[in-house]
Amino acid sequence: MSARFTLVPAAYVYLRREGEVLLQARQNTGFMDGHWAAAIAGHVEAGESVVDAAVREAREEVGVQLPVSALKPLTTLHRRQGSADPVEQRVDFFFECWSWVGAPAIREPVKTAELRWFPLDALPEPIPPHERHVLESLRDGDLTPIAAFGFGGDGAAADGDGGDG
Repeated sequence: MSARFTLVPAAYVYLRREGEVLLQARQNTGFMDGHWAAAIAGHVEAGESVVDAAVREAREEVGVQLPVSALKPLTTLHRRQGSADPVEQRVDFFFECWSWVGAPAIREPVKTAELRWFPLDALPEPIPPHERHVLESLRDGDLTPIAAFGFGGDGAAADGDGGDG
């Protein structure tokens, strides 16, 4: 019997307006620096719900208040990131939000080089592969409530055995 793995949960919120999504250019984070990514995203802290994490990250990263009722779940993505090491198992909860209080602005300038709206049909390069998967699925109208990414058979590179079983 194999050891249980540890999942690392994260909340992602895509602020949306008229066919566009707000993305940030990452810098100085040690993960996917130089990539365009969700303007609002972060790990769920101990004792915190994923919804509370989404609301907290919105306040910390772009200075907006998100009413919980405005968060619309998009998908939950179980993904493997980079290796077969159990700590590389991730569960990402993706939301979209069409209404908020305040004007989005860079609140963490050390980590964010730029904040910009992009049409879903003209996404910038590069974007982290798992986020590109979600954004393109959203654009194409084929998001599923629960998906796997990075385990092989899903179009994402997989390390280790790559198997789904």
